[in-house]
Amino acid sequence: MPTLKQIRYFLSVAELGGFTQAAAALFIAQPALSRQIAQLETELGFPLFQREARGVSLTAAGQLYRERVHQIQEQLTAAAEAGAQLAQGKAGVLRLLHSSSTPVSSLMPTIHAFLEQSPCASIHLDRVASELQLQEVAEGRADLGVIRLPVLGREPRVQLRELEAERLWVLLPDGHPLAGRSQLGIAELREQAFVAAVHRERGGLARRVTDLCLQRGFVPATARVISRKTSMLDLVAAGFGIAVVPASMLGLRQTGITPIPLADPDALAQRALVLPQQAHPLAQAFAELLMEHGRHGRNEEIRGERPEEDLQAVVCLPAGKPVAF
Repeated sequence: MPTLKQIRYFLSVAELGGFTQAAAALFIAQPALSRQIAQLETELGFPLFQREARGVSLTAAGQLYRERVHQIQEQLTAAAEAGAQLAQGKAGVLRLLHSSSTPVSSLMPTIHAFLEQSPCASIHLDRVASELQLQEVAEGRADLGVIRLPVLGREPRVQLRELEAERLWVLLPDGHPLAGRSQLGIAELREQAFVAAVHRERGGLARRVTDLCLQRGFVPATARVISRKTSMLDLVAAGFGIAVVPASMLGLRQTGITPIPLADPDALAQRALVLPQQAHPLAQAFAELLMEHGRHGRNEEIRGERPEEDLQAVVCLPAGKPVAF
């Protein structure tokens, strides 16, 4: 079987038209180069070059062989470049999961920055419940997940990295008796019906909201129609009850809903990244960008540059230009 070194030597002689020129370009002695080409011809069983007084020229078989092996060299070069980009987190496919309470719109600034930083990379997005993301990432079916805490399950094959906490808002149907308030406390929701309910085997947003209510001494009443997905916003608009959501979900609301921030200091919802213990370079690159954007956004809020009344526009509109989905 010809070696890659022999093929490289052959292509150099064919390109430069002589052993002397090729030996100089390859920084080897001419006799050594001649031996390698002779061994290659013996291995192949046919001559590659016609030796002439002024150099060499390819035989018909040598010309065909050159055309075929030249493609191999190009593929090897391309493979090496692709491998380097992948190792640096600049190429490949990132399989990204997000929970329903972390809408894609809230990830768009990071997605844009990631794709700009890694022009040869692409992203496959999928929406999966927070609890199930742990298993998907652990089993290698996804590279990275963005979940809503708390999660009840534990998976030693993954690591969790907490992201910035988000202010919780209550969504009321337009015309609701509390809709005229500038802010509300969680305790004031005691008599209200909630359109989201806790899954007994999962954590996430609904469990966080329930825990906050329990700390105020009441169990949130369940509306007659409930949903654990973003369709709960439709239920609020239809007047079935109220919902408590993080700021990043405000952009999903439609007409018929009035959002009011919750004033309690602990009325916050935490997100986290789910990564394998040995994370893919692309996943690491995306995670670092998302954490940096989270710190930047949190600092702006602390400095007062993102007043609550403007929060909806800030978190829900993609940065720079519109994005079609």
